[in-house]
Amino acid sequence: MRLLITGASGLLGLNLALDAGQSHDVTGVDRSTLKTVPFKVIKADLLDPQAVGRVLESKPEAVIHCAALANVDACESDPELARRMNAELPYELADACLRRKIRLVHISTDAVFDGQMESYYTESDRPNPLGVYAQTKYAGEQAVLQVNPLAIVARVNFYGWSLSGRRSLAEFFVNNLSAGKTVNGFTDVIFCPMLVNHLGGVLLEMIEKGLHGLYHVVGPEAMSKYQFGVEIARKFGLKESLISPQSVDKSSLTARRSHNLWLSIHKLSTDLGHPLPIFSTGLQEFYTQYQRGYPQKIRSYQQP
Repeated sequence: MRLLITGASGLLGLNLALDAGQSHDVTGVDRSTLKTVPFKVIKADLLDPQAVGRVLESKPEAVIHCAALANVDACESDPELARRMNAELPYELADACLRRKIRLVHISTDAVFDGQMESYYTESDRPNPLGVYAQTKYAGEQAVLQVNPLAIVARVNFYGWSLSGRRSLAEFFVNNLSAGKTVNGFTDVIFCPMLVNHLGGVLLEMIEKGLHGLYHVVGPEAMSKYQFGVEIARKFGLKESLISPQSVDKSSLTARRSHNLWLSIHKLSTDLGHPLPIFSTGLQEFYTQYQRGYPQKIRSYQQP
């Protein structure tokens, strides 16, 4: 399959491009961050006029749109850029893909929910995004499905090794605990983390199965961010006592965070015909990557 991946230097985009490139013809879209990667790269700023049309000239069979303004507090600082990147660009890309008969997977977020639900959220539950990031991502979801009903919209939450070494919560815990630093772990933020490499594999399977519409694509187990940190510490042989349990409401974070982002994956596992990878499997793979020098390999692709 000829696959175009936007945001190819991001945590999801880069891992997906590296993994998919082993069995697919992959082209990544990146502004200027990557060097000497084992896949083709188109250098483009997708907010430039005509950029979407130009990157689609490579005639992909499918596009996985990972590019976004994903820094939650940066979105609060620049809501106009967040709207252009997270809402307007997905609409333009979805429209262009439909007209060219190109499959599209649009990456959204679990953060579209306000976290007030006492159990889990399904795809039929109504979002109520709290901050600029979540609001613009939800607007992007709606825009994509309105203009291109054949697209997949995937609400995700993932962790893994990144280009900078500082993009995922798992890296935050590994980096700080390895340095003997005390960190906070939120006991009242529940989420369903999935290893980024597992997420990439699931997204490709969704394309190959011809799925379309809205899906929750997260891990099958819900846990607090504190518990996630403790699991990381135990797997890596680090001191879990360095993680201080804390409420997110007492943190210094600018944007409001949802307390409960437990998402049901029943629809997805039913349509795929099998269960999704469990947390312990993903954590073991994350640790095995660490042992094999994968974080250093990832970082070697960054421009100096």
